[in-house]
Amino acid sequence: MPKKKINKKEQKGKYNLPAAKLPMHPMEREIDLKRMSDITWRIFRIMAEFVEGFQFLSQFKNEVTIFGSARIDPKNKWYKEAEKLGELLAKNNYLVITGGGPGIMEAANKGAHKIDPKKSIGINIQLPAEQRTNPYVTKSKGFYYFFTRKVMLAASAQSYIFFPGGFGTSDEFFEMITLVQTGKMQKLPIILVGKDFWQPMVNWLNKQMVTKYKTISPGDPKLFHLVDTAEETMKYIKKSKERTIF
Repeated sequence: MPKKKINKKEQKGKYNLPAAKLPMHPMEREIDLKRMSDITWRIFRIMAEFVEGFQFLSQFKNEVTIFGSARIDPKNKWYKEAEKLGELLAKNNYLVITGGGPGIMEAANKGAHKIDPKKSIGINIQLPAEQRTNPYVTKSKGFYYFFTRKVMLAASAQSYIFFPGGFGTSDEFFEMITLVQTGKMQKLPIILVGKDFWQPMVNWLNKQMVTKYKTISPGDPKLFHLVDTAEETMKYIKKSKERTIF
């Protein structure tokens, strides 16, 4: 009896269905739809934070952003120096923008508020501990995501000031310096305040990154300035110019 000729096309259609074509278990479908719903919701939340953030910033000019630890005590000399800088900035018609929390942020807002309450702005983050809006912020905007808030802190300032701080302050410093180094942001004053705090890091950058491993160029550490006082900081800020977003 002659063998029946096998239709390979028909056989492929019957037995070799791609995995993606296999019917999904109802529970899998429910999980997949929930995951997509979560992702979509987050995307819209992120978009909303950017839109609202840029709208908030559009009403200001001559901004200077000050970064620093939320844990610095009012008795600390850097708290007092940040407060003095806030005063000097407000007197010279600059707007002080901080993360809106305690410590260094509070000190800078306090100094600006003392001279002109309208010069004291906070861009806050929602955290389970430490962060709260300090009483010297006149106008503020809160953010859920760190990365959207960081963009707002960087968006239109014409100078960035970094007082002693922790992981957050260091992260913000290295991101700003990277944007300038790579040409993604125009050059502007980036100032580290507090030689006893920042000098060991600067030494490490020069020794390890520039000299030993050559992971950055010899001129890169010149993209920022190291100072010790509010008055020194103001000399660099006065050389800066109002700029557009990025």
